[in-house]
Amino acid sequence: MEKVNEKEKEFRFGDWGPKYLMRGPKLEWGILKIMPGKELGAHYHKEVEEIFYVLSGKAEMIVDENKFEITLGDAVRIEPNEEHNIINPSEDFLAVFIKVPYIPEDKYTKQ
Repeated sequence: MEKVNEKEKEFRFGDWGPKYLMRGPKLEWGILKIMPGKELGAHYHKEVEEIFYVLSGKAEMIVDENKFEITLGDAVRIEPNEEHNIINPSEDFLAVFIKVPYIPEDKYTKQ
């Protein structure tokens, strides 16, 4: 059993970015906050599947060069080897993310 409180964790970039709530042994998950004018950063995973569920705001998601809007209530599953990015042009964006299996080093960018 593991119990955490979201307030005990920090966003990667201070007031925004990913905030991991639980990491391992089988999956990792947390909250993603993207401030206006910021982006997650294009990347892909060779083995990890990633799921996003939007809690508030809207943003542009790009998956393998396909662009579409994501907003409150949308869920998106990203398969291994699908390059993805989330760009926030206008308002605070908040989503839950789940990554499985737990392989923290499985993150790549195209050269």
